Amino acid sequence: MSKRPVIGIPCTQSRDEWGGLALGNSETYLRAIEAAGGTPLLLPLSDETGVLAGLYEIIDGLLLAGGVDIHPDAYNHPPHENLGSNNLLQDRSELYLTRRAIADGKPILGICRGHQMLNVAAGGTLYQDIPAEIPGALNHEFSADAKDGTVLAHDIQIDEESWLAETLGQTIIKTNSMHHQSVRDVAPSMRIVGKSSDGVVEVIESTSEHFAVGIQSHP
Repeated sequence: MSKRPVIGIPCTQSRDEWGGLALGNSETYLRAIEAAGGTPLLLPLSDETGVLAGLYEIIDGLLLAGGVDIHPDAYNHPPHENLGSNNLLQDRSELYLTRRAIADGKPILGICRGHQMLNVAAGGTLYQDIPAEIPGALNHEFSADAKDGTVLAHDIQIDEESWLAETLGQTIIKTNSMHHQSVRDVAPSMRIVGKSSDGVVEVIESTSEHFAVGIQSHP
């Protein structure tokens, strides 16, 4: 029997019913990994490099999920007045894990915040608030405003030479949209392979053979 690949998912932080801090992530991600033949492993947030390093050695791939804003300290920009809630511990933990995975060529899939984290970890930057920084942009919080992640908001034009187009068998898809930040300067080792009609970056992937893909929407 072949070994199931272990896919690490960094936790997000929230308050439990007693007011204490809790770590976890959406069950949807875990079940999707299981259905694809993998073993999901939730990775706690930590400033202990030894803890993160030990967990990193266990995993075969990394799934970076959605969540709060990435603080611009991560890419050496000053905070915008419309910067939303953020978690510096999550930023530090994910930056460590993502940079290790990039260096070692371990597969990475970034979703929403994770798409942005992939770009930042590889050396890119972000728009901190689309409405304020991209005049004329679409409403990229459409699905969140509707309080329904299944509500489709806009089309994405996908590069026909990309992994995503090859996987989906199409170059135009309609997606949900639940974000107010987006990729600004794409990292040197990444390329833009999907945009919405207003030019906002929706999909990036590695320029090398390394599987590293970021998708701004929630598939």
